[in-house]
Amino acid sequence: MKNALIARLLGASLSLGALTGLAGCVFAPGGDIDYDTSAAPVDDIVDVEPITFGLIKAQARADAQARQAARGDGTQRELEQELTQELNSSTRAQLAPDYQYHVGPGDILNIVVYDHPELSLPTGSERSAQEAGNVVHADGTLFYPYIGRVQVSGKTLDEIRRVLGERLQPYLNEPQIDVKVAAFRSQKVRISGEVEQPGVQPINDVPLSLLDAIAAAGGMTGDADWHNVVLKRNGEETVISLYELLAQRNAATGEARDRLLKDGDVLYVPDVGTRKVFVMGEVDKSVSLPLGRSPISLTDAIAQAGGIKEDSADASGIFVVRRDREDPEKLATVYQLDARNTTALILGADFALKPQDVVYVTAAPVSRWNRVISQLLPTVSSIYYSTEIQDNLDTLGQ
Repeated sequence: MKNALIARLLGASLSLGALTGLAGCVFAPGGDIDYDTSAAPVDDIVDVEPITFGLIKAQARADAQARQAARGDGTQRELEQELTQELNSSTRAQLAPDYQYHVGPGDILNIVVYDHPELSLPTGSERSAQEAGNVVHADGTLFYPYIGRVQVSGKTLDEIRRVLGERLQPYLNEPQIDVKVAAFRSQKVRISGEVEQPGVQPINDVPLSLLDAIAAAGGMTGDADWHNVVLKRNGEETVISLYELLAQRNAATGEARDRLLKDGDVLYVPDVGTRKVFVMGEVDKSVSLPLGRSPISLTDAIAQAGGIKEDSADASGIFVVRRDREDPEKLATVYQLDARNTTALILGADFALKPQDVVYVTAAPVSRWNRVISQLLPTVSSIYYSTEIQDNLDTLGQ
């Protein structure tokens, strides 16, 4: 009987015409509406499933398969493999053992020829190393005494030192040369979105990892979506879950796996947007919870809502309403947790909620069902309306 009432409730709540009319009448003083929910043909398009151990295991397997499929085609997988590196806390250089900085246009080099101060621009209190350095011009060259223009763009410091030594050999006897970068200006990455200090970060002689870049940007804001960080490189986009990245720790070192950034990369941290779950009904307070950093279980969501009202809630009627977006023949699925035995809350702790889930705790059977309707329908209506509008805006923006 209760399942039939829930099915009718969903059919009424997800019918656009009924939603508009009913929501208005519920809040109109003295308003009344005559409707016949028994005529709503929702039995075939709404599934009601109990939350069991078998269901949780099946959903865990399905989520793992979905994450595997989300990695995309060969190009995407190759990019993932290229980006994935081990992070060793003792030195960032472990991200790329053979990493060497390659000089580019805009960089300023500090070149010293030992025992020949006339070839080294003086520095001091009035001139910084940058002001006294040699600028790499837009064509990738720099000018140096005796030898004129030298092509240095794309070369490492060791390669530049060797080229300068060879070019100066006719003028100096075995010149000893030191080359350093006084200012890193040619390579950069951009960090935008939900970080405390978005902007441009230079790449220097120390490898710049994704986690380092976010830390240098002040960290994530409270509205950041940790599961859908976007890395744009060479026209390709890779969606990265920072939560999973940090969770995949090296068993030996306990360190997280990190990703190396390259020149021209754009890192975008989106906000949670519609990635929220909603808890209402016979709980201490109705809340919307962002799915930003980590997953939220059914039990956790109820706890964050202040718990169930023991004097009025029906412990057998804890429902999760989930819109079915993949099967065109199904409108929604309602998962029911019977918590009259408190050990069932352990199942709730393993039941992971998804964006736009609506958690509803029904009142005790003595309460009137029209109270449930008046509480649930307007909120569910606004949730689904806002979700559809946001999805349409996202589609137009692509």
